[in-house]
Amino acid sequence: MQYAQFITIGREMILSVLWTIGPTLVASLLIGLLIGVFQAATSINEATLTFVPKLIVITGVLALSAPFMLSTLSGFFQTVFSEIARVNK
Repeated sequence: MQYAQFITIGREMILSVLWTIGPTLVASLLIGLLIGVFQAATSINEATLTFVPKLIVITGVLALSAPFMLSTLSGFFQTVFSEIARVNK
């Protein structure tokens, strides 16, 4: 296997991971920011106030983006396995 193939697979791996976790991470960061601003404005320091909304939002985002995540990861693994099969020939 050439070094260029390793670099290509590594780049595809990083992009697949970013595309897969991106929607969940962005939603979690935004809801955390909104709740943080709300807590700072109202001086409410309740731990469950941050946990429950994040749990609900992340569950919803995962449910909505699951098909996209599965197609991204399956495309990556098909690429990796086809490269492995090509090398073994």
